[in-house]
Amino acid sequence: MMESQKYAIVDLETTGHSPANGDRMIQIAIVIMKDWEIERTYTRFIDPGKAIPSFIQDLTHITNKDVADALPFEAHADTIYELLADCVFVAHNADFDLSFLQAEFKRAGLSKWQGKKMDTVELAKILFPMSLSFKLGDLAAELHIELANAHRADDDARATAELFKRCWKELLSLPQLTLEQMHKRSFRLKSNISQLFFEALQIKRQHVTTNEHVHYYHHLAICNGRKLHTNLEEAIVYPQTTTDKIALMTKALPNFEERPAQFMMMDTIWQALHEQKECVIEASTGIGKTVGYLLPAILYARAMNKKIAISTYTSYLQEQLVEEELPKIEKILGTKVNITVLKGMQHYIDLERFEQCMAYADESYDDTLTILQILVWLTKTGTGVLSELNVSGGGQLFLEKIRKIPTNKPPKSFDFYEQALQNSAAADCIVTNHAMVLSDLVRQTPIFTQIDGWVIDEAHQFIQAAMQQDEIVFSYTQWKYILGQIGTMEDTALFHQFSAAAKNKQRVSMQSLQQLAAQFIRLQRAFDHTVHQALKKMQQLSKGKQTTSKRTLFLEEAALAKEPFMHVSKLAQQWLDLAVEAGRAFENNIEQLDKNDHYIVTEWHYWIRELKIKIAEWEDIFLSAQDGNSVWLEFDVRSIPGSLQVFKKPINVTAIIDQVLAPIRKQASIVWTSGTLTVPGNERFVTRQLGIASDVEVMKLQAPPAYYAGAKAYIVTDMPEIQHVSQEEYIEAVAHAITRTVRMTEGRCFVLFTAQDMLRKTVELIQDSELLDDYMLFAQGVTGGSRMRILKSFQKFSHAVLFGTNSFWEGVDVPGDALASVIVVRLPFSSPEEPVFKARAKYLTAQGRNSFAELSLPEAIMRFKQGFGRLIRSSQDKGAFIVLDRRITTKSYGKEFIRALPPIDVRKLQLPELLKELNHWQQ
Repeated sequence: MMESQKYAIVDLETTGHSPANGDRMIQIAIVIMKDWEIERTYTRFIDPGKAIPSFIQDLTHITNKDVADALPFEAHADTIYELLADCVFVAHNADFDLSFLQAEFKRAGLSKWQGKKMDTVELAKILFPMSLSFKLGDLAAELHIELANAHRADDDARATAELFKRCWKELLSLPQLTLEQMHKRSFRLKSNISQLFFEALQIKRQHVTTNEHVHYYHHLAICNGRKLHTNLEEAIVYPQTTTDKIALMTKALPNFEERPAQFMMMDTIWQALHEQKECVIEASTGIGKTVGYLLPAILYARAMNKKIAISTYTSYLQEQLVEEELPKIEKILGTKVNITVLKGMQHYIDLERFEQCMAYADESYDDTLTILQILVWLTKTGTGVLSELNVSGGGQLFLEKIRKIPTNKPPKSFDFYEQALQNSAAADCIVTNHAMVLSDLVRQTPIFTQIDGWVIDEAHQFIQAAMQQDEIVFSYTQWKYILGQIGTMEDTALFHQFSAAAKNKQRVSMQSLQQLAAQFIRLQRAFDHTVHQALKKMQQLSKGKQTTSKRTLFLEEAALAKEPFMHVSKLAQQWLDLAVEAGRAFENNIEQLDKNDHYIVTEWHYWIRELKIKIAEWEDIFLSAQDGNSVWLEFDVRSIPGSLQVFKKPINVTAIIDQVLAPIRKQASIVWTSGTLTVPGNERFVTRQLGIASDVEVMKLQAPPAYYAGAKAYIVTDMPEIQHVSQEEYIEAVAHAITRTVRMTEGRCFVLFTAQDMLRKTVELIQDSELLDDYMLFAQGVTGGSRMRILKSFQKFSHAVLFGTNSFWEGVDVPGDALASVIVVRLPFSSPEEPVFKARAKYLTAQGRNSFAELSLPEAIMRFKQGFGRLIRSSQDKGAFIVLDRRITTKSYGKEFIRALPPIDVRKLQLPELLKELNHWQQ
């Protein structure tokens, strides 16, 4: 029985990772747990017989002084060995702790410890699949497990023991059928957690009732999503006067601060919705923009029995709106709001595909782990949106297989996407994203036909979304991956399995299979030859023109012959015709398909579809006319041909946006809003691109000056000019300024770059200097994980610095003490060589227009405004906006950037003076 099992939860602190290279233990902690209660703890410092490296001292806070009176491991070896006897060895990353301990036992002359091990990293990944991180400190913070001193063996071992216990409780909470499916697969895992699954299953079987014995898909169908409410508990009319608004807000929000600009925004939107007009509102940080549009929109939907849609740019903003802003509205209204989130089809899991993948016997470790994570997630998710899962790189490949894709067949079982559509039909308010709105134009059955009013938040990003929507990318590695998945008769890929199953039951003729194999080899050879020849020519053309290993070349400059590309397209189409025919023959055979055959033929159709998509993209990029588009090739000379990508993007998206919005403008009002919609001297820079009529006024709402009382802007005047020094010297100066500033503000700092290369080199230099070793450094493109994961990790630590490019200039909300300063390394101009910018600039120049004044400068000023917007997110916030780029004072356009800031104190100082000022300010 489980109650009699003893567990030894172990954590080690060491001088390094390799006992073979002389690394030694400096601390060990063992927590003995029986019947899920701590029975005994054992903690000892260990004399490593050598100095503890400084970075280990910084990490663990264990110094040479702490181990000065400690005994070497040999003195503790017998006691530790006995403690582990008859126990299951448990650790967070058990492979490291156990292998290190085994090496120490061997060195002490003891035999190898024999027993089972369980890894709480592996276990937590399965049981908490939506966690942002599986590091012990992050899990402890998320699950409210006490961990005062991370990287100290005693505290880590206790936290791991508590995590292990939480995992057990989580297991017991799962439905029996879920546990059965998990146990069946758990023998493929790296540690012995199958034993835990089995014992949880035994307990479940003893206590389960007939009613509890529910298949988890049914559980999903009845538990999915937010419950929809049809009526307000008491009808609330729109508060017309300022007094009414204050009364409504203060009743629900005791700390409510009256903001006249927010009330103005509410009235403007209420009127626009009633009059079916288009309006544009630039609402600066601090006026309460989201509540400013949500409240009138929802009240309008209720009062008029109409449907409202709110579109944001990213999934993160969607989640923020629903999880953080919507509860405020519900509090104000005193009831739940009938609102639903709708994403693109490919965001949702296809449960039929998932069942087919589970039925197939041949799977990798990553597949097994991901399937177990999904089985747990399916008992918790209300949306079926796959981005909720935190899976490995291999797991991502598995998720790609089970994404919902367009099909003519109706789903056989519960379907999350269909559920989201049904919820949308019944909801008063739909929250969606710009990409979904733009793709409605090409959708077989448009979704947004019954919308009476639109609020387009982050309106300036609608331009970017339109550009991405029309973007086509050719990737050599993606093509090779798809061709590799299909494979030939000789290897172990899909075609080999398809052929074996077809021959075994005589489903497809031998002649057809041989034709398929021969045609596939012809296609592969032609593809490889065409790509290699194109690369050869591109390398010759770009030789000596670009200094880095990365090369960029416009397709028109490459002037590639079309015949080889047409040949590949023709061969691919011939193979696809044969493959479709073979798939039909496989399915139409009299003998019924078993689970394995069903999986194989489903995979066959899936990869046929994927190759069809790739062929369409190939033809669009290499064989179509490129009017109005920018098409360029990128590759890295260090990894050819793997790094080759070809991009096709529209130069001007106004026509695309107009095509989508023309029918909407006829039947609904549109409210465009954003914190950044204008730039000094070019008020209609954004609205012009959005195709908004010139007679539609741009309303600019600014928070009162008192809101920005805690903000100061500093321009550092003694930085070198990048044009006058080498990049290395400039990066050294930047790294110096950052480290000094960070230490003065004690972290809580965003550092904003315009180029990933400079970011990476600066971060590497700072890491090498060890001057910020006592700070957590998070860097976009260096630290693993998505933008949102990096941001959430940053928010957990008080002594932290976040280095970001492009996407971190905006849409990031870090309120309060979490952010003390924003450092702008370079004014955010687009690189003149960035292909889309270059093509747009060329287009403007050809029309006799000034591309710097009309494109480069306004874009940079907008990003600059957005960068400042990261700093002050409430009237209580205090922060320094520090600009390291001297061009803001030396160039004539510099004053335009300063004009774009709110009314705050802007000071020009040398770095030593700045540091003194910051030190004084922090007191």
